[in-house]
Amino acid sequence: MQTELLSLSKIFTECLFRIPDYQRGYSWTERQLKDFWGDLSLLDPGRDHYTGVLTLEEVPGRGVERWPEDAWIIEAKHFSPYYVVDGQQRLTTSLILLQCILEKAGSGAALNYTLVEDIRRKFICESKDGGVSRSYIFGYEKDNPSYEFLKTNIFLDPSDNHELGEETIYTHNLAAAKEFFRDEIAKFDMPALERIYTIVTQHLLFNIYTMAGAIDVFVAFETMNNRGKSLSHLELLKNRLIFLSTRLQEEVSERVKVRSVVNESWKTAYHFLGRDKKKPLSDNHFLFVHFLLYVGATLEGTTPSRPHHLWRSRHEEFYKTYLLDELFTSKNLAPSPGAITALAPPNPSRQALTADTIYAYAHDLKRSVKLYYQLYSPDDSSFADPIKVVLTQLVRIGWNDSITLAMVAAESRHTKRDFLDLLKALERFLFLRFLKPYALSDEVAADPVELALLMKRKKIGIKEATDKLRDTCDAWTHSVDIGMLSVEWVKRRGYYGWRGLRYFLFEYEQHLQQRSRSKRHKLSWSEFAHEDFEHDFLTIEHIFPQKATDSYWKSQFKGLSTKQRSALRNSLGNLVALSRPKNSSLGNVSFPAKRDGSGEGVGYRHGSYSEIEVAGYKDWAPSTILARGLKMLAFLEARWGVPFGEEQTRTKMLGLDFMFSGKVSDALNRTLLRPVKGAKAR
Repeated sequence: MQTELLSLSKIFTECLFRIPDYQRGYSWTERQLKDFWGDLSLLDPGRDHYTGVLTLEEVPGRGVERWPEDAWIIEAKHFSPYYVVDGQQRLTTSLILLQCILEKAGSGAALNYTLVEDIRRKFICESKDGGVSRSYIFGYEKDNPSYEFLKTNIFLDPSDNHELGEETIYTHNLAAAKEFFRDEIAKFDMPALERIYTIVTQHLLFNIYTMAGAIDVFVAFETMNNRGKSLSHLELLKNRLIFLSTRLQEEVSERVKVRSVVNESWKTAYHFLGRDKKKPLSDNHFLFVHFLLYVGATLEGTTPSRPHHLWRSRHEEFYKTYLLDELFTSKNLAPSPGAITALAPPNPSRQALTADTIYAYAHDLKRSVKLYYQLYSPDDSSFADPIKVVLTQLVRIGWNDSITLAMVAAESRHTKRDFLDLLKALERFLFLRFLKPYALSDEVAADPVELALLMKRKKIGIKEATDKLRDTCDAWTHSVDIGMLSVEWVKRRGYYGWRGLRYFLFEYEQHLQQRSRSKRHKLSWSEFAHEDFEHDFLTIEHIFPQKATDSYWKSQFKGLSTKQRSALRNSLGNLVALSRPKNSSLGNVSFPAKRDGSGEGVGYRHGSYSEIEVAGYKDWAPSTILARGLKMLAFLEARWGVPFGEEQTRTKMLGLDFMFSGKVSDALNRTLLRPVKGAKAR
C-alpha cells in the first residue's frame, strides 16, 4: 500500500476516479458541509489543511471494460483509472465547491491566470479533440442513479440519456450541497473567488493510499466506514452482498446477475426512501422492518409466545449483527452450486448462500420498500381515502416496529373493510400505550410484530389479528380503572409532560374541524410536532401561563397554593394547540389580550380550531380549566373507547382532585360546568 500527502491539483493529474457500485452515494448534509466550509474559511493564507485519507484501488486492465466511454482517454492519453474506496464524501464535496467557483467566475474568465475552461478540463471533464467523446475525471459508475445527476445537475452538462436517473436521498444531498456552496460564494468578488479556488486546489491535502491488488477491497471498505459520516446498516449490507456475489462458486453470468440485482434493489430502495425530500425515511429502520418480516418469521419456528429472538431483535441493533455476522458471511457460501432457492425455516443462518438465496433476499427488499414508503406516505398511494386517513394517524402516532403488521396485512387477501378495521384497531392499541404503556406488556397483551409473523406464516388471518388487538384493548380498559392508573403520572408531571399530548391535541383539533364543517386545515403536523426553541416559540401553549405576572391572573387564581396553581397550569384543559408561532411575551399577558390579540401578536380568535374554542370563553379561571379538561376527556373516551368512570375520577385524572376537596371556595365549585358529550369515534 503506497501513501503520499497530495493536494487536489496533484491528485487530478492524468487520473480518472470512479465511485464503485458497492459504495453508498453522497451522504453529507448541512452539518458536514458547514464543518467543511468552516475549515476553509478559517484557514490562514498560505497554510495547508489536512483533509483526511483518500484510499484508492487501481483498476486492472479488464476492470475498465465497465468504462467504455473512457477507453479513449485511458488508451490514448494514458490516464490511470482508480476506484475511490474511502474518502468519496470529501472528494465529492471539493468537486462540487470547485464547480460552483467555476460557474461564479463564468466562461472566458481566468482564475490565477488559468482559464476556466482549462480548469474544467483538468478537474471536471476532458473532451476528445475533434470528436464528441468526453470523459468525466470524477464520477460514478454508469449504473449508479447518481451518474446522470452529477453530470447534468451538478456539472451542468447535457445528457445523452433520454431517461434521466431516478432521484434518491443521495441525489438530493448532491443538489443541497451545490446550493449550499452557491449561496456561500454568491457575494464573492474575483479576488475572494481566486483565494478560495487556491485553497481548494492547492491547500487541501489528502493522505493518499493506493491499495495493492492483494488486499480485499470489500473488507477494507467495511473497516474504513467509521471515518466521516458512518455508513448505515443498509449501506453496509449492500457492500457485503456485492462482495459475496464475487465469491460465489457459480458461473460468471450468475455472479454478474446477482451483483446487478443487488445494485438495482438498492437503487430502488433509496429512490423510495428519499422520495419525500423534506422528510426522507430512515434506511436503518426500513432494514429493521424488512428483517423482522423476511428473517424473523423463519427464526420463530415453533417457539412459543414472546420468543427470545424477537426481544433481542428490538435491542442493541441485533438485526444488524445477525445479517452481517451470522447470515450474509463468507462462511455460509456454498462450495458449489446448490439447489437451495430461498431462506427458509428453521435455520437460515446454516444454509449455504447461493446466487438464488442472495437474489431472493435482494428482490424481496426491492419489492417491500415501495409498500413501506406508501404506508409512511399514504397521500402518495392508491389506498382508499378512509384507509389513508387512518394510515396518516398511524404515521403521526409513531409506527416503530408495528408497521410490520400493516405491511403483512396489506399483502394478504383481504377486503378494504377488513384492512381498515385492522388499522383502526392498531391505532387504538398504540394510543392506549400512551396512557399506561407497561399495562399492555403482560402475557395477555397482543404484540403487533408477533401478529405480523403469525400472519406471515399463515397461522392467522387479518380478522383474527384485528380481534386480538381489540380484545387486548377491551380487556385492559374494562379490567382496571384506567383513570386511576393515570393519576400517578399526572401528579408527577402533569399533561405537559405526557408523551401522547401532541398526538391527542392534534386529533382533538381534527375533531373540532369536523364539527365546524370546514375543510380548511389550520394545523400542520410537521410544524406542530416540531419544536424550534431557537426561534422562541412553542406549538403548545399554557393558557394560564407559567409566569403569571399580569394582575388579571393574580385576581383569577387568588387564594390558591403554589402546588394548586402548578396543577392547573399543566392540566389538560389549560393546554392549547397553536396554529402559528406565538411570541413568548404574548404568552404571559391577560386572557382577554390572548383571546382578542394585541399589538404584540395574533389572538386565539384567528388561530386554530382549538384556539377558537378557547376564545369562546369570556374569562379563564380554575373552573374553566376543569370544564374544558372534562370536555376533552369526554372526547378521548368516545374516540378511543376508554371508560373513565364518574366525574370525580375524571377530575383526579386531570390532576385537579383538590377542586372536590373543599379547599377551593364554594362559589368556585358552584361555577363548574358539566362535561360536554364527546364526539363519536371516527
